[in-house]
Amino acid sequence: MYRIKCLNAISKVGIDSLLEEYELTEEINEAEGILVRSADMKCMELPEKVLAVARAGAGVNNIPLEAYAKQGIVVFNTPGANANSVKELVLCAMLMASRNVLAGAEWVQSIRDSESIAKEVEKGKKAFVGSEIKGKKLGVIGLGAIGAEVANAANELGMTVYGYDPYLSVSGAWRLSREIRHATSLTELCALCDYISLHVPLTDKNPEMIGREEIAAMKPGVVFLNFSRDKLVDEQAMAEALESGRVKTYFSDFANAASVRMKHAILTPHLGASTEEAEDNCAVMAVKEMMDYIDNGNIRNSVNFPDCDMGICQSTQRIALLHYNVPNMIGQITGVLAKREINIANMTNKSRGPFAYTLLDLESSVDEKDLAALRQIESMIRVRVVSGEGAHSATSSVLPVGF
Repeated sequence: MYRIKCLNAISKVGIDSLLEEYELTEEINEAEGILVRSADMKCMELPEKVLAVARAGAGVNNIPLEAYAKQGIVVFNTPGANANSVKELVLCAMLMASRNVLAGAEWVQSIRDSESIAKEVEKGKKAFVGSEIKGKKLGVIGLGAIGAEVANAANELGMTVYGYDPYLSVSGAWRLSREIRHATSLTELCALCDYISLHVPLTDKNPEMIGREEIAAMKPGVVFLNFSRDKLVDEQAMAEALESGRVKTYFSDFANAASVRMKHAILTPHLGASTEEAEDNCAVMAVKEMMDYIDNGNIRNSVNFPDCDMGICQSTQRIALLHYNVPNMIGQITGVLAKREINIANMTNKSRGPFAYTLLDLESSVDEKDLAALRQIESMIRVRVVSGEGAHSATSSVLPVGF
């Protein structure tokens, strides 16, 4: 039996997708897996028994990725599971901003006690004249699962869409309509577009990626939509642009002490993925990723180890090795097995930055001496028997070496 600890309330649909050999626990020291949404794990030390952390959502800035990688803990997220939910709110925000919906609604409430409200509404509505989005230019920064959905939907609504993503994958490119145009730089996109929507993850390398230079390049009267993270925008520069009128409206899903004081800012309380459907989708995806890793050793959508999928083991035994990405690791691993005359039926080795992952299907079983020899290899982080004899019991890891 594997035990799973939930650090937040997780959708019942997701919890119900756990297989019968899994159960929930209230004690983190009993858990092999952790399910999390927004709980802050940055200072949380996990016990050695934990194999995986699955974030039911896309952002992982609440999780210490490198620290957990050094401990041999694979961290997953669920890209695309909430894409439709965020896309719909982005379109809603764009329409609200273009048609002055919020300002108009607030004005109506301000005159609700007037006996002649109907006449006042007809007379005053001209103050809230907006513009249609059809025929306007939308710039989408980041063309991952959400950005691609936004771009395609806006194209269907008759907008001319420009996309910018220097890291666009082949699979990501296939998701895009052929009518989406390519911008070669952020400043080019900013100069072209009437609306700009931001869809990139926050990392240590991109705080304030929308800074003074990018804002200065924007068309006067642009509407800027931020449904990624507040720290991606230089908020002081944005406040000045709103004051001057270069940016007409800043619509952000991340209210904070700075943004709530901005002129012409519309703020929502992080509602992008706040739909029942998105929460269910994210929870189910997180649970399935975690179970596939624990049961089969497969890694899909990890944010600190490379993806690796060998399906279900068809050999006698499968072992998984998490280690540092250094030369001669494969030679040392296969050398240990060769000395014990253990034949490898199938093998995959992949790396991601300083970390690597090796999955081996063996034609005979390893014993505790074999596992001990593998763990003693310098730069090895964790050795685990995934399936076959010894599965589940052999989950201990060695301490990280001094990197």
